[in-house]
Amino acid sequence: MEITADHIRNKLTTEFGAVHVEVEDTSPNHCAASFKVLVVSSQFEGKVLLQRHRMVNTCLAEELKEIHAFEQKTLTPEQWEKLKAQ
Repeated sequence: MEITADHIRNKLTTEFGAVHVEVEDTSPNHCAASFKVLVVSSQFEGKVLLQRHRMVNTCLAEELKEIHAFEQKTLTPEQWEKLKAQ
């Protein structure tokens, strides 16, 4: 399986019904070894940070076997709106 930013974005959007997803390939040569993601979903409401990250890790379990570094930020739509307003 080829892991691309688009693949990760599509999978997260579908899995979480996300209202916003950003995926950045942060590996030096964009070789799909390191990614940074932002996921905004109402499914994160009422969940603590660790629960949210575990949800994302479970969704991307197969991909994470091939990824060397993974940074994630998980927000509810309300948190996202507050962040954009700053």
